[in-house]
Amino acid sequence: MKPLAILGGTFDPVHIGHLRVAWEAAEALDAEVRLVPAHVPPHRPQPQASPAHRVAMLRLALAGQARLALDERELSRPGPSYTVDTLRELRREIGLQRPLLLLVGADAYAGLPGWHDWLELYALAHLVVLTRPGHAVEWSGVLALETRARQIGSATALRDAPAGRVLELAVTPLELSASHLRAEFAAGREPRYLVPEAVLAYIQAHDLYIG
Repeated sequence: MKPLAILGGTFDPVHIGHLRVAWEAAEALDAEVRLVPAHVPPHRPQPQASPAHRVAMLRLALAGQARLALDERELSRPGPSYTVDTLRELRREIGLQRPLLLLVGADAYAGLPGWHDWLELYALAHLVVLTRPGHAVEWSGVLALETRARQIGSATALRDAPAGRVLELAVTPLELSASHLRAEFAAGREPRYLVPEAVLAYIQAHDLYIG
């Protein structure tokens, strides 16, 4: 059964870093990957662009391919966009047997104990930690204990259970952030080739991130 994976974020705006790691994860894990934009992110500032603009940019970025998809559920849910709530909803929808994967960057994973109901994440999904090739990562405290008890070395093992395992997956490192792109637009510069052409055109047409 093909796993379902989610990659959350504000996508403010979506850029090639988001798209590349999602694509590499989809190929490496042979998974359906959904990008899930947050409505009220609990661990970062409120997005600058409206939900409607962020959805429009994601739709443009994902057009023309079938491996990556958009999931808008968090935008219609009031209150903080807790990942555990999204995983609970998805688990109810897909059933108890299909593998469910949460894609998370290494920096975010290091802060996992600060997430809402963080231990329940392991009961709902496998956690796939996106790392740099050749870069060893180390965890500390209770996170280290949880990770060591669950860590596997092969993506194929994710299909043997619906949830509960941790896999480190090396992906192409792209030193790019949405905050950097917003600063570029605010300064009147054009960060061409860092966002899809259609997204760049949309941002310019709607005067997003100006000033």
